[in-house]
Amino acid sequence: MDLKDFNPVAALAADWTHDQLTPDNLAWLRAMPQGPVEVEGIPGVQFVHGSPIDEDDYVVTVRDAVEPLLMTPARITFFGHTHLQGLFETNNIQLEAFRPSYKTVGQTEISEFPLKRELRYLVNPGSVGQPRDGDWRAGFAVFDTDASLLTFCRVPYNLQSAQDRILAANLPPRLATRLAMGR
Repeated sequence: MDLKDFNPVAALAADWTHDQLTPDNLAWLRAMPQGPVEVEGIPGVQFVHGSPIDEDDYVVTVRDAVEPLLMTPARITFFGHTHLQGLFETNNIQLEAFRPSYKTVGQTEISEFPLKRELRYLVNPGSVGQPRDGDWRAGFAVFDTDASLLTFCRVPYNLQSAQDRILAANLPPRLATRLAMGR
């Protein structure tokens, strides 16, 4: 992996992570296909890191979502990269964004979103380890293909323990403090 485009803190974390992986782990990661990736048995759904147009693109705003939503053949695309839980939907005329809203900051919560068969979606399930939306809890989503239901989830974890492990690994303190802010 070329780290020249990473900020210095991210590059240090990536180097540290690389050093923790076994040769088998590294071989498995290197063998992963570049996205978009489709999974057999889940028609109309694909998975990418960033955007289906370019894995390194950030999809944050409705404007960012227009081209990926209109150009990709899949009805539903799951992506990450931004660590911002939510989705974009279109009927090919209008495009809207949805971000789940939660009532607490320290409890397990869910937000259900039924997917309509006539719409197309870009879905970011969130981030278990480094959320960027101001909520420190682990964020993820569960997709029920039979019910066409997406459930966004937030789950608290032992934040102090995670911060202590980051500091014990001699990683930049900023990586530990930002966890509490969800940034």
